[in-house]
Amino acid sequence: MAIEKGIFGTLSKNRNVEFFVLKNKAGIEARLISFGATLVSLKVPDKKGELTDIVLGYDKLEDYIGSKCYFGCIVGRYANRIANAKFQLDGKEYHLAANDGKDHLHGGIKCFSKAPWQGSDFEGDDGCGVVFKYTSPDGEEGYPGKLEATVIYTLTDDNELKIGYQAVTDKKTVLNLTNHSYFNLAGHDTGDILSHRISINADEITAVDDCGIPTGIIKAVKDTELDLTVAKPIGENISKLGFGYDFNYILNKPTPAELSLAVKVVEPKSGRVMEIFTTEPAIQFYTGNFLNGIKGKAGARYKKHDAFCLDAQHYPDSPNQPNFPSTVLQPGEIYRQLTIHKFSVL
Repeated sequence: MAIEKGIFGTLSKNRNVEFFVLKNKAGIEARLISFGATLVSLKVPDKKGELTDIVLGYDKLEDYIGSKCYFGCIVGRYANRIANAKFQLDGKEYHLAANDGKDHLHGGIKCFSKAPWQGSDFEGDDGCGVVFKYTSPDGEEGYPGKLEATVIYTLTDDNELKIGYQAVTDKKTVLNLTNHSYFNLAGHDTGDILSHRISINADEITAVDDCGIPTGIIKAVKDTELDLTVAKPIGENISKLGFGYDFNYILNKPTPAELSLAVKVVEPKSGRVMEIFTTEPAIQFYTGNFLNGIKGKAGARYKKHDAFCLDAQHYPDSPNQPNFPSTVLQPGEIYRQLTIHKFSVL
């Protein structure tokens, strides 16, 4: 195992943003930066042993600062959407930033993806990694409570990238964290992902309105174009879905919060395989529907359906949906989540 680190860029007030490069014996290389606790590059071998960067991103800090795509970052305090940018706790209404029309998306304007996290590298029996910490003050983006968040990335010699999350609060609050990486297993600059084959271990989704807000109805996917319980090309039914996939799949769990297989994706040409295991109850499958020629790393242009996201999470708008699993975090409790991306080849 090996770790490199240095300066990726500088924020205002001369605060440096660090980068960390993790490498394992198979040659897998994960590059992370402290701004947004972001995964900026992930090089994984194909069936011939050739390394390719499989996540979308930018070359410069300035592009991450100005981006609205959330490439590779930790999103929070609440990943996904909260309807009408407000929720209630114990009868008190909290108002959030309306940064997605009238709704609240991915934590708002001053969100975790734009935060200056503090990073420290480590080596252990399980692999090498980086611990990122950020303290969100009481009232930030309208959320109650001072929240102390920790995200731990670990690259193992079993070709796993583990992302562990912990958080504590001093006031009752809501919390839903995830990593929002955009993947293309053929390479970040190779065009669309429609030939990737995907299976998701989920029999149901949360039905949504035209704004992507859950209606409260749980919908079965059997005999619909949303059924991915059996592997199929991403492009097989995508034309029937308007812009594409952007749905919260409810994972089939033996028991709640158990670490279990959620997704398997195969890229036939390169032979790369990615499996995702998570303790979370759901995963948002999104197919880069609004990428519009954004300039990325090494001059790449990212267009519609050039990547997919698989965000392990709680359901969208849970604070306003009493029948959904709770996202409330109490003082004295510890928020915990683990998501693992495991790589192999055909």
